[in-house]
Amino acid sequence: MENNCVMYNDLDGILYTREQLAEAVKKLGQQITKDYEGKKPVMICILKGASVFFVDLIREIDLPLEIDFMVVSSYGASTKSSGEVKMVKDLDRSINGRDVIIVEDIVDSGMTLSFLKRTLLGRGANSLRIATLMDKPARRRVELTVDYSCFEIPDAFVVGYGLDYNETYRNLPDVGILSPRIYADK
Repeated sequence: MENNCVMYNDLDGILYTREQLAEAVKKLGQQITKDYEGKKPVMICILKGASVFFVDLIREIDLPLEIDFMVVSSYGASTKSSGEVKMVKDLDRSINGRDVIIVEDIVDSGMTLSFLKRTLLGRGANSLRIATLMDKPARRRVELTVDYSCFEIPDAFVVGYGLDYNETYRNLPDVGILSPRIYADK
């Protein structure tokens, strides 16, 4: 996809190019490989936003691993977290005694991941770490440790590389800042 694609007109600028994303994901995959040497982690993708990052990340991890998926929501069609976390799809298998890595697209308020961390540790996970493509600490509403992060970003609404606004822009190969004119009056 070329940068002159019509969806790029809705951006105020590109925050990370596809090349920068690929390099950061590769580096994170190498770190997880090192940290989990001799283990077989369960990687949990938080759908839908983390799907693109997740697929690229697991291909950079040189370990046997298992994958699973969850759908949780605290946004709906808004650009801000509602603070209420709703579990839409749960795991398909037990994580009791397992080393778990939750893979998320962006950590914003921390409400969703705080909820997931409590829930999954309560199910007997041996260990639990959080990996995210982007961390936005300026918006944090709860205390939460992000163990792995590719980028720390400013307080802007970003789309692309799996991240969306109202289910659109996920297929942009770059991460860009969505122009407020797109969502301001919604």
